[in-house]
Amino acid sequence: MQQIEWNDFFKVEIRVGRIVQAEIFKEARNPAYILHVDFGEELGIKKSSAQITELYQPEQLIGKLVAAVVNFPKKQIGPIQSECLVTGFHNASGQVALCVPDRDVPLGTKLL
Repeated sequence: MQQIEWNDFFKVEIRVGRIVQAEIFKEARNPAYILHVDFGEELGIKKSSAQITELYQPEQLIGKLVAAVVNFPKKQIGPIQSECLVTGFHNASGQVALCVPDRDVPLGTKLL
């Protein structure tokens, strides 16, 4: 495992957001959703493409808190620009489970 410096970690802005809209990403090469994530007043709502269709339905995602990287450059994915990277972990079957806070925290809170 490659080691990094503390300053490298502090460059990554991982923030808490709440999914306010989730829709099927029809144009995606691999099954995915387009998520609209609210990060609060400072950052607002950002879009993300997420390949999480095996474990989640769009209606289950509304209101869910997630951890996302918000300081990557925008990335063009088909017809949309992904503005953040919603984080998750692969389970034993290779499906993506979202990385979520286990308590309610203010939107936009930075991971320490």
